[in-house]
Amino acid sequence: MASELIYRGPESQPIPDSYHPKPHKPWLSVIRPIRYLLREQRIVFLLAGIAIASIIFAFSPSSRSGELRYTNNAIYDSNLPTESTQSSVAHRMVYQNRVGLGSFNSGGKIPLGLKPKGLRIVVTGGAGFVGSHLVDRLIARGDSVIVVDNFFTGRKENVMHHFGNSRFELIRHDVVEPLLLETNVVGTLNMLGLAKRVGARFLLTSTSEVYGDPLEHPQKETYWGNVNPIGVRSCYDEGKRTAETLTMDYHRGAGVEVRIARIFNTYGPRMCIDDGRVVSNFVAQALRKEPLTVYGDGKQTRSFQFVSDLVEGLMRLMEGEHVGPFNLGNPGEFTMLELAKVVQETIDPNAQIEHRPNTEDDPHKRKPDISRAKELLGWEPKVALRKGLPMMVQDFRQRIFGDQKEDSSKVSTA
Repeated sequence: MASELIYRGPESQPIPDSYHPKPHKPWLSVIRPIRYLLREQRIVFLLAGIAIASIIFAFSPSSRSGELRYTNNAIYDSNLPTESTQSSVAHRMVYQNRVGLGSFNSGGKIPLGLKPKGLRIVVTGGAGFVGSHLVDRLIARGDSVIVVDNFFTGRKENVMHHFGNSRFELIRHDVVEPLLLETNVVGTLNMLGLAKRVGARFLLTSTSEVYGDPLEHPQKETYWGNVNPIGVRSCYDEGKRTAETLTMDYHRGAGVEVRIARIFNTYGPRMCIDDGRVVSNFVAQALRKEPLTVYGDGKQTRSFQFVSDLVEGLMRLMEGEHVGPFNLGNPGEFTMLELAKVVQETIDPNAQIEHRPNTEDDPHKRKPDISRAKELLGWEPKVALRKGLPMMVQDFRQRIFGDQKEDSSKVSTA
């Protein structure tokens, strides 16, 4: 016998003649809620809740007037200022969109969970000299910072005091390779592309080396420079000039909001001891009882700013409304021989000075004209060389001789 599929859906079920639906009772929709409220004194608890809420609203503070502030994106990219031909570590910051909550019209207090939050910032080279000082400032003002460093010239010790801070992260990574965080950080050009895509502000920290061996003194931002394009310093000099070109091209052609700073020689704690820069060379040599090496006749001049002054200038430029370029440096001008004598006075009056042949294309004079920064940024350096140098010497002495460890051991055994 063949199988048979029998459909047993609702339409196949016979409806008996004896079935009649119950009549609709409209009052049940009113009676059931009332019965629910009357059970177990639920109505008493409801009225008590209403009374408590009324008291809270009656005694809560009146609304406060104010404003809702919006902070633009910003991207910061810089190389450490140096007069050495060695390549330096880049620093970048990615400032993501945020809404800062100030006082605003409201019927009560701001809940704790809605308090203003700082920016989330990526700083490549953040364990280096300038980068670590910048990280300190950002953490201090409440931002969250991700430091990316390959420790080629940076040192983990420069940022170890932030370990344990929930707003600080450290990643060992070389930025010549892709880094996937919330952005892809692969060099200045890619950062400009990122700024274009997300509508961010881009801050390029350039260098006084773009002026080359200047024929104008002091150097203004309008001076185009005197650079040997095939000299031994040209890789760094022209690299920075190209970076400025790309930044302005993205600004003019793609509408990217940019800022440009030109950094003059900078010194301070956490510099690499053997990075080849003149200040760190002199300080390390004097501490080690070695001759201070002066190249050429020592009459070439430089201007030296303390790192805290530089960081203040960078932050003002980054958060200001002017594109630049701006010179950021200390107009106090010293010859190399004068600098050597200041180091002698600070560390060892008996330190010897040794002259060596000068390097090729070494600029004869370097002094910033900071009139523009004074007028538009309200910035000028505060720390004189004779005041800032001892702070750097103390840091170098601790790292070279381990004074800090010795002092701590003496305290613990006392």
